[in-house]
Amino acid sequence: MAGKTIEFSLLILAVIAGVQGSNILGLFASLSPSHLVIQMSMARILAERGHNVTVVTALKPPLMHKNISHIQVPLNKEDLQSFNTVIASLANTNNSNVYLTMLRSAQKLSEAFSKMGAVMKHQVVKDLYEHPDNKFDLVIVGYFMNSFQLALAHKLKVPLVVAVSNPPTFIGDIIGNPWEVSYVPSMHASQEVPMGIGKRVINILSNWAQRLFMAINEYDNAKTYREIYGDDPTLPAYSDLNKNISLIFFGSHGISEGPIRPNVPAVIEVGGIQVKDRPDPLPQNIADFLSNAPHGAILFSLGTNVKKDHLPPETIQKIFNVLSKLKLKVIWKWDDLESTPGTSENILYAKWLPQDDILAHPNIKLFITHAGKGGVTEAQYHGIPMLALPVFGDQPSNAAAVVEQGFGLTQSLLTLEEKSFHEGIREVLENPKYANAVKSFSTLYRDRPMSARETLIYWVEYVIRHHGAPHLQSPVVHMSYIAANNLDIYALLVLVIAVVYYTLKLVCRLLIKKLCSKKSKSKPKAKKQ
Repeated sequence: MAGKTIEFSLLILAVIAGVQGSNILGLFASLSPSHLVIQMSMARILAERGHNVTVVTALKPPLMHKNISHIQVPLNKEDLQSFNTVIASLANTNNSNVYLTMLRSAQKLSEAFSKMGAVMKHQVVKDLYEHPDNKFDLVIVGYFMNSFQLALAHKLKVPLVVAVSNPPTFIGDIIGNPWEVSYVPSMHASQEVPMGIGKRVINILSNWAQRLFMAINEYDNAKTYREIYGDDPTLPAYSDLNKNISLIFFGSHGISEGPIRPNVPAVIEVGGIQVKDRPDPLPQNIADFLSNAPHGAILFSLGTNVKKDHLPPETIQKIFNVLSKLKLKVIWKWDDLESTPGTSENILYAKWLPQDDILAHPNIKLFITHAGKGGVTEAQYHGIPMLALPVFGDQPSNAAAVVEQGFGLTQSLLTLEEKSFHEGIREVLENPKYANAVKSFSTLYRDRPMSARETLIYWVEYVIRHHGAPHLQSPVVHMSYIAANNLDIYALLVLVIAVVYYTLKLVCRLLIKKLCSKKSKSKPKAKKQ
């Protein structure tokens, strides 16, 4: 009886320990609301699991879970405006060339995101590690060209997990992921595989350009790191910050999305993490609007970064002229409800939209999108065909992938004309091949041994259970570039070959000289006359 009582007590203690959860800190300081949506989805899932989640952001999150402790860093207007200025500039830049757009976007975005140094300098962030009562078991850092923020985990002396909205081709190499350019398209290259020689040349050049840009960005980040922390003896050198990363959550699912590529164990793909298992009820006005759509409805959103002021008035007018004449209902994400493009019975404007929940509605027939990774993922999950109007960054390449996979069409927002815009909408709506292709992909995308939610929970708790799980790390992380690429071995081989070559050459010369000498001695001397 006593033994059973002890076992029961131990069981109760185990249950209580599981309910208490771990103390998890999320540093999500991106100035891009679209990144924040994905990162806050991770925080929400962990909070629902029962963990004590604290989140630090620079922006106000669009959604907040009741069990999340939120800290917003009050940035000055200039820092916040810098990102808005970059978006305005990129929205008025021709993006017909994917590579030039990527380089322009990356350079300007890097300059804007460097402002995030102000977050790490702020006292509310310093209090996290300076106050002795703050205890955390794990830090999750939302990454986008801001590696200096990884220092927070070093300051707190806890395991570090990174969250990235892109696939592993973006920064997978910092945790030792292989660089297979012969058959893995880069982030901004065509997704067609296998690649012919021409596309492999382009892919290599694209990878080199991406690496060159990242090297320049890391140089700037290193300067920011030194400005913030100086010569803090408790911190490693900037180049060693990534050696504390336990794993990276990537917003992708390579098995379905492609391309097939080798991944180290520290690469964990959770594409679609922001998609709920069951959609939440829609706001009443949106629910009523969609339920009264006998011809179906279109969701039109250029994302959270592009604002009304970023677009030419004539482009806005062309879009309105086309959408207002459709039989379908249109939900249009618009940031200024006091100054809308026009009034039409078939158009509902909204400043904020529960995009995932709307795309799950059976009456949605088309998604007109800027081709951000998050939006494309949600449309793919729910099987909605797309008309893409990309603006900057990875959006042109995402739009190109939508076309390659047969999920829709893409057009230039900068050169948009009413006729072509209307024809594009009709083509995607009336040609069933687009809806059939994306619905077929949706089945594949959902078919996983564990959902994105389950995958996130398992690996976060795995890292906590195993105190950082250093055994997951690739040995490459702790090797120099020279050693990881065997450059020292190749140099040694070249040296050995050179030594052998010159030694043999010298021996041959000596032998030839000796043979010539013996030959001259063996010749009979001429007789004197």
